[in-house]
Amino acid sequence: MATEMIRLHIEETGEDVLYPRGVRLDSLAKDYAAYHTSRIMAARVNNDIRELFKTLNHDATVRFIDMTMEDGARIYQRGLVFILYAAARDLFPDRRLRVLHSLGQGLFCDFREIRTTDDEVVQIKQRMCELIDQDLEYQKQELYKWDALKLLDGMGMHDKAELLRFRSKSTVNIYYLGKHPNYFYGFMPHSTGDTPLYDLIPYRTGMVLVFPGITSPNTLPDYVPQTKLADIFGEAEEWGRIIGVETAGDLNDVVAGGRTRELIMVSEMLHEKKIAQLADRVTVSGAHLVLIAGPSSSGKTTFSKRLALQLRVNGFDPHAVSLDDYFIDRDKNPLGPEGKPDFECLESLNTEKFNEDLNRILAGEAVTLPRYSFKAGTSSDTGDTIVPNDRTILVVEGIHGLNPKLTSQIPDSAKYRIYVSALTFLNLDADNRIPTTDVRILRRMVRDHNFRGYSALQTLQIWHSVRMGEERHIFPFQENADAMFNSSLVYELAFLKNYAMQLLLQIDNTVPEYSEARRLVRFLDYFLPVMDIDVIPSTSIIREFIGNSFFNY
Repeated sequence: MATEMIRLHIEETGEDVLYPRGVRLDSLAKDYAAYHTSRIMAARVNNDIRELFKTLNHDATVRFIDMTMEDGARIYQRGLVFILYAAARDLFPDRRLRVLHSLGQGLFCDFREIRTTDDEVVQIKQRMCELIDQDLEYQKQELYKWDALKLLDGMGMHDKAELLRFRSKSTVNIYYLGKHPNYFYGFMPHSTGDTPLYDLIPYRTGMVLVFPGITSPNTLPDYVPQTKLADIFGEAEEWGRIIGVETAGDLNDVVAGGRTRELIMVSEMLHEKKIAQLADRVTVSGAHLVLIAGPSSSGKTTFSKRLALQLRVNGFDPHAVSLDDYFIDRDKNPLGPEGKPDFECLESLNTEKFNEDLNRILAGEAVTLPRYSFKAGTSSDTGDTIVPNDRTILVVEGIHGLNPKLTSQIPDSAKYRIYVSALTFLNLDADNRIPTTDVRILRRMVRDHNFRGYSALQTLQIWHSVRMGEERHIFPFQENADAMFNSSLVYELAFLKNYAMQLLLQIDNTVPEYSEARRLVRFLDYFLPVMDIDVIPSTSIIREFIGNSFFNY
């Protein structure tokens, strides 16, 4: 009897090929590994992600996912986290590992309320090496939800069980690594041998799991400690512990129990207190130039306006200076790697005039600021005129705010630098963090739809470019900040879900972004929604994205 064949369109080559029905993706991947510069982690089949142990039984379009892609990097990291979890359980079965947050090119992990010694980190790393060398396959088992809950509760994973109770889906995929079952919120590699590059470094009370990035997927980066960022994360996590909301399940309990209003008010009061403290620190510093920077959708604009109000309380006369008005003429803009104008690079700004104008204002001179016309692509001297006095303070917000080259001609004593980002401390559970980028993409998607007329698809299509710009122009300078502000709100995902879910569901499987839209839909499915947006104050940072803000943008 002849073998039945299926027709596959391979995107790497653009060819249509015939394979036996039931061919496994890991077998197929070997035939196309040469078209990739890094390890293949999964495949996109008709724009849906499939793990490599899956078989193909129908005609399909296939694109393999490697480590240069966000989905491939996520799968790699998820596999390493499971290996770390298994190693920790083997060595310290009475402790509960926590994967808390990103820190540089790594994840900060610890054992709850137990300081990890350097020797223990060495032991865990050695056990991880053994598991990787064994090249163990990850086993996947679909269980009815209530059976999965019994399993997880019996293992002491009450945070996972609590979260799954609120999920609408009736089945749960449990992964096994050797004798260790666990639940993860995404796909796994084929085997432990697929994640050979990693490091485990002692850091503070725990350790940092280091892994390759998408720009250099075949090499392990040198780990550079980020002390200020670690401090902000630590402070936020302590606050989450105090209010009793550390995981998505905790947040769902608050929503289900009708205690959302109190949580919102406490969260907003914390923001207001932090902004007031920053205004006090600016006042004490003697600086008259505040530079604010941060990644996309971190709430920089609302933060800068609220900081300006607090500076008024302290007796200052704040003036906003927009970096957008210092763009050079469009026909002179430098080109990026793809031959297109790069409007995000520092060289797209007239830094000479920017420094000259600011120095004159700081010296007490009246200055008429430029105004840039995005329609004409040119600048003119038709902006606001600032007539300074001894109470004048300038507030500058922009992606290059922490780059020393932006204000190279202004003395450091005149500057106060603030880094703003949505550094969420809320995790799905102990083993599964919520990436800060997920919160920011949802914020941006909602804002783009509400105020810029963009679809969710358009936002997803440009997001990779936005992220690459942040890697080049923002993150390298974040430790230059004199202070950091965490714009994350513990309750925001319960509100963003109302807006983002309906936008994401409009993306169909005819576009490559479908798999990312599906991932975000599955992520939002873990949160109970809150419909009454009127309880959110008009000055809240989240209003910058959902609308009805007190401020004009």
